[in-house]
Amino acid sequence: MQVFGNVATDAARKESKTSGKAYWEFRLAESQRGIDKEPTWYTVRVMKDAAPGLSKGDFVKVTGKLKTDFYLSREGKPTGTLLILAFEATKLARAAAVTASAGGDEGADE
Repeated sequence: MQVFGNVATDAARKESKTSGKAYWEFRLAESQRGIDKEPTWYTVRVMKDAAPGLSKGDFVKVTGKLKTDFYLSREGKPTGTLLILAFEATKLARAAAVTASAGGDEGADE
């Protein structure tokens, strides 16, 4: 699956309790259009040891496998999250930002 949205938390490095392999995890808010204006929230796990190079607020494309992750909350109540096991998390530039930077580069060369 592919999801486009904004990074909501800084990526944190974690290790698998079973295998000891490192991965990076962050929260993602997928922007909605149409009738449902509320964002869809995902927990994203980038299954690589290298830092993904993403910051809070970055607009990204995430590609991976969607799963549900059920666990007990701090209060002991059953809860869950939508989890993307990502093999790609890429920062994207919005069209307006690309246009603005391209215009600024031309002026700098003159």
